[in-house]
Amino acid sequence: MASIAVTGSASGIGAEVCKMLESEGHSIIGIDRNIDQKHTRIAADLSNSTGRQLAVQEVSRLCEGSLDGIICCAGVGVTAPSTSLIVGVNYFGVTEFIDGLTSSLTKASNASIVIIGSVAATHQQQETAELAEAMFAGEEEKANLIAETLGSTHLAYAASKYAVTAWARKLSISIAKQGIRVNVIAPGAVETPLHQASKEDPRFGEAVKNFVAPLGRNGQPEEIANAVSFLVSEKASFVNGSVLFVDGGMDAMMRSNKF
Repeated sequence: MASIAVTGSASGIGAEVCKMLESEGHSIIGIDRNIDQKHTRIAADLSNSTGRQLAVQEVSRLCEGSLDGIICCAGVGVTAPSTSLIVGVNYFGVTEFIDGLTSSLTKASNASIVIIGSVAATHQQQETAELAEAMFAGEEEKANLIAETLGSTHLAYAASKYAVTAWARKLSISIAKQGIRVNVIAPGAVETPLHQASKEDPRFGEAVKNFVAPLGRNGQPEEIANAVSFLVSEKASFVNGSVLFVDGGMDAMMRSNKF
């Protein structure tokens, strides 16, 4: 039985990941903004450093300093009320949380970190390069200011997912010798409350509804959870630094010659 910390555990992909991993016999430490009856044991707001530090402290206490896995599912989308919230949760809410708990993974025989990214990571634009660099540098205040200047939640979202994916790939190199694997799952459109909010947004809801993957449907949270289950298992023991697209062929549709 593995001990695994899961952020964003209260709903959507995170809740389904908790459900699946628990069914496989793993012990789950769920983190979300509010404690629920099912999976969440720690209430913490990952949009700010205080909440992230609280989450790290509480996970460390509950796991007694020894974890087998970290799954980062918490995230906000393009309907977020501010670009700084997107940057705070999607990038710093992942990197600061993982950095604070990496030492807890060193005792595990099959330690694994999985980050839920997005197919949107491939949409990084030249105009958001400065934002990505600020995130890489760990300069959250600067990143927030740049994101606010851009004034687009779509640009901030794509940049945050690009940056966290690139960060994860670099991390996979630096901690591999400690026996810790790091991988990213890049979902396309998945039927979650987050995606539903996008479909209902009057600004771009119709475009979201009409942008359909080659398989002709959106994904289900359990399909993403299946990929997470594989990546944390012994079956993925030689998978490290990878970006696994679970998107119904959406990435192939948009850039078939780039792989």
